[in-house]
Amino acid sequence: MNHNTTFPIKQNELDVLRDEASGYLKSVQWEQGNRAKNRDKDAKNDSILLYLSRANSGSNVEITSISKTILALKKRLLPDSIAIPVYLNQTLYAVQEGITLGIWIKDSYYDSSGLSSLNERKSVLDNSEKRAYESKLQTATAFQLFAISYKILHDLKPHSSDDLSVMKQKFAGIPEVSFTSPLKGIACALFYFDKYLGHPDIVKQDKDVIDFTVVYFEALIDEIQLRKSSLEYIETVVDRTYKLEKSDFAVSGWDNVFSGTAKSIEFNKIQFEQIVGNKDAKHFARRLTERMLSYDFDAKKNPFQELGGFMPVFMGYGIPGTGKSMLIAAIATRLKEHSGNLDIPFLFHPMPDTLISTFQGGSAEKMVEWMKPMQDPTKLIFAPIDDAENNLQERTAQGVSAGVKEVIGVFLRYTEGAYAVNYGNSSIGLFTNLPEMLDKAVISRVQGRFKIDGARTQHDFIDQDYIWWKKFEKTMPDFVNMQNPANYQFLKDQGLSKNMGDVLGAIEKPTEQRVLEAYEKAESQNRTNEHLFFANLYKEIQKIFPFFSSRDVRNIQSAISLRLTDFDLEKDWFENPETYFKKDYETKFNMLQELMKANMKGLNFSEIRRQEVVRYLDNVATIADTDFKRKVDARVNQMNIDLKARENFNNDN
Repeated sequence: MNHNTTFPIKQNELDVLRDEASGYLKSVQWEQGNRAKNRDKDAKNDSILLYLSRANSGSNVEITSISKTILALKKRLLPDSIAIPVYLNQTLYAVQEGITLGIWIKDSYYDSSGLSSLNERKSVLDNSEKRAYESKLQTATAFQLFAISYKILHDLKPHSSDDLSVMKQKFAGIPEVSFTSPLKGIACALFYFDKYLGHPDIVKQDKDVIDFTVVYFEALIDEIQLRKSSLEYIETVVDRTYKLEKSDFAVSGWDNVFSGTAKSIEFNKIQFEQIVGNKDAKHFARRLTERMLSYDFDAKKNPFQELGGFMPVFMGYGIPGTGKSMLIAAIATRLKEHSGNLDIPFLFHPMPDTLISTFQGGSAEKMVEWMKPMQDPTKLIFAPIDDAENNLQERTAQGVSAGVKEVIGVFLRYTEGAYAVNYGNSSIGLFTNLPEMLDKAVISRVQGRFKIDGARTQHDFIDQDYIWWKKFEKTMPDFVNMQNPANYQFLKDQGLSKNMGDVLGAIEKPTEQRVLEAYEKAESQNRTNEHLFFANLYKEIQKIFPFFSSRDVRNIQSAISLRLTDFDLEKDWFENPETYFKKDYETKFNMLQELMKANMKGLNFSEIRRQEVVRYLDNVATIADTDFKRKVDARVNQMNIDLKARENFNNDN
């Protein structure tokens, strides 16, 4: 499935179809199928279903009119007003625009799939052509209904209530969906939409009309998704993207960016100062948020991408209990607060726990659905994957499910390759206790990495306790009868570092034995400020770790670029967004370049390069070793247990 070509949907072509669309709103006729009519026999007390199934008083064919129903609603809700209430108007307009676009999409499919020419020769088709004709007609109808629903959701979802659960409880499903022909498809969908709108329980106030419309057309998309696998001749549906001119709306096959992702997930607000230790992680997280906020919505790019300081994929790793979940919440909190101040839309988009499906192909589909919003250039997106080793586990390991392999396949496609679009507005964070269990190809996508190691120093531990016992102070001031440290002010060490140099301290030589040997061998041939030193070192490393490749070298390069862009944005920029954030792309880029030059004055390129290479190679070795060491430890542990059991057994006898 490769959405390779984009076709424009021109506004003037839609203008021609608008009359036809408003005709459908004035009247459609639909004959209910027997199954839909007989729904009431087994409906327990679902008055709405009962009402729907008795929708046409005795006769089989009924004509309904959505515009009349909307006028009746206006009379019921606002009997004294002359104008149509704004939500009713907005809904009517969105449905008309949706139908207009759907007709255009259907016409386009007719031409691209060869259905037009079959249609012209309808009376003289042989049997196999008749089959093709009917199949294509069904696909045209399904695609038209999908496009209608999708456009309506695009226009109305931003105005609907955040919580639609009450409306969803009132909604009893769509009794039938017709794919027989485009005309019947629209008639059937609008017939039930109209019936619901006319039901006294559905619309109590004018805002309900928007909420119900969103719930109804979401349900229609779900119905289409359920049945799309039975459709044939879908090549020209899935191989192209249709983009509406002068708008951010596009239809790309059956992809649905709205399913479950349009709203940000709730999270607990946490400030960096509440996290003890984790200097490296906090510093990294703060840089990440500043860089994401520099994204330019007009140019659809991020100046930090050009400077080499942006990370579309990063990884935080450490032993359990060191604050991974708190860190995720702190990054989200910081992004949300700044986005709020700068009036920027922000989406917190964690990977759901229920991603791996037992159905073949199901996991891939869910993963595509999760990755898709990352290609939306209209908001900042932070997408953490907590416990990443569950869904992105080494594919060659024993017993790894097909679902995990599907998820990894999609992840790799969307993070690099033909599908990968990165505007510099979204970042995926892998958080894990077991980096060595992650798939090697996934790890190689990681462009920034940091340790989440929790409390490490005496001051860290004293602060961790302080955060806990100061709660008692509030309720019972003299209860904690203990001496404070003489020359340390609580939480003083938990602030943010100035730069990576502070966090790292001086890195002398690799700590990992094999890396150290390779390093010393390369050092015996060249000094560390010669380019050849690194070339020789990489060659030596490749002998020890055959999986070390050009991509690792690229990752090292991006780690060095991160250090070169490791400067604070001016405090004043956050307080007065006009000075930086609201400027155009070129101006922002030039301002950052000035900061970068000023920052580089104190830096030594060859020393930073050496430090980052040592850091990275130590990391590669640790991850490779830990996997091996864990297996050895497990085996040793088992042998000890066997030995002890044998001793006990002999003693007892």
